[in-house]
Amino acid sequence: MPVADATLRAALAPGGALDVLPAEFDALGGRYSGKVRENFTRDGVRTIVVTDRISAFDRVLGTIPFKGQVLNQLAAYWFRQTASRFPNHLREVCDPQAMRVVECEPIPIEMVVRGYLTGVSSTSIWRAYERGDRVFCGHALPDGLRKHQRLPSNVVTPSTKAPKGEHDVSVSKDELFVRGLIEPAEFERLEARALELFAFGQRLAAERGLILVDTKYELGRASDGTVVLIDEIHTPDSSRYWYAEGYEAAMAAGEDPRSLDKEYVRRWLVSQGFAGDGPPPALTDEVRLEAARRYIEAFEQVTGESFEPDLRPPLPRLRENLGL
Repeated sequence: MPVADATLRAALAPGGALDVLPAEFDALGGRYSGKVRENFTRDGVRTIVVTDRISAFDRVLGTIPFKGQVLNQLAAYWFRQTASRFPNHLREVCDPQAMRVVECEPIPIEMVVRGYLTGVSSTSIWRAYERGDRVFCGHALPDGLRKHQRLPSNVVTPSTKAPKGEHDVSVSKDELFVRGLIEPAEFERLEARALELFAFGQRLAAERGLILVDTKYELGRASDGTVVLIDEIHTPDSSRYWYAEGYEAAMAAGEDPRSLDKEYVRRWLVSQGFAGDGPPPALTDEVRLEAARRYIEAFEQVTGESFEPDLRPPLPRLRENLGL
């Protein structure tokens, strides 16, 4: 069931969305602030609080109502669905927008898996193809492909992990080896597993009437050396989803497929003349509300369950659930 517009609008008010966590949360452990997640580490356990912040083009743009709850619960759903296929760091979901996980040493690359020729950023596979490039991250691409067309096969196009505020860079695996970021044998193993995981995600999404277009997997090494999935998996922030119904008609008409992810926000930014450089435009309330509707719809479409937002003020609720 969609969340009522009145409920979404109420969450636009100050204090309705979770943005900055005050200093008292440092009692949970050493803090690392990402673009969306606040991380606290102590005694081998990391507490991750998923804020309502939204980022695009590696810039934080504001907040979206209930986004943190959607991301946290959808990531937990996918971690559980895929645990037998690829281990992950999840220990428990301790709040609608927080989880406790095993502390890992991050591997400094992202395994980006793409199934379609798409994207709006200047570094996307579509923009590269549109410029005339026929090799992307070491993968040869045939002539004659169209925007949003399925690639001949799913491919892994890794990227480096940039410091906060800087842009990730898509590179070939050979460039990773030259930089010493990962050994070739380990990359080959992880590449094969990422492709298997993505294919599983595509199959499950197809059962729900969706196309899992692309995604990124972040990886870490647990204390015993096991490589595990960290951060999030198959969420609307880390992945593109399109509705399967209407995809062929959109392709025939030369239109963008109907999407269920933050691509809506990216496209709005581009329509305002922003593609990552200079100051971003402020998100309007209507853009924030529409983005919230899409995040919630993505949760419900993927899981087959209704999204029931916790309407309590987020900071007092988190204090209680995290033992502060």
